[in-house]
Amino acid sequence: MPLENIAYLLGALTAGGGTMGYVRTGSVPSIAAGLTVGLLYGLGGYRVQNRQSYGVELALLASIVLGGSSIPRAIRLRKPVPTVLSLVSLFGLYTFGTAFQKTL
Repeated sequence: MPLENIAYLLGALTAGGGTMGYVRTGSVPSIAAGLTVGLLYGLGGYRVQNRQSYGVELALLASIVLGGSSIPRAIRLRKPVPTVLSLVSLFGLYTFGTAFQKTL
C-alpha cells in the first residue's frame, strides 16, 4: 500500500476516533487531539502524494505525537481505546520511520 494511502487511512482513523470520543462523552480534548493528529497525517499524505518535501516527516510527527499521548495512558489504564491508539501510533512509527530512514 502506498505511503500516502496509509497516511490518509491513519488520518481518517484518528480524526474519526476523536470525533466519536466527543460525540460519546463530550470530550473537547478528544476532538482537538483527534483532528490535529488526523490533519498532520492528512497533510503528510498529501505532500507525499504530490512529491513535496516533508510529507513523510509530517506523518512521522503525527505518529510521535499520537504515541507520546496514548502509550503512557495505555500502560497506566489498560483500556481498549488507548491501547488501539498506541497500536496505530506504533504502526505509523514503523511505517514512516522506515520511509524516513530510507531518505537519509
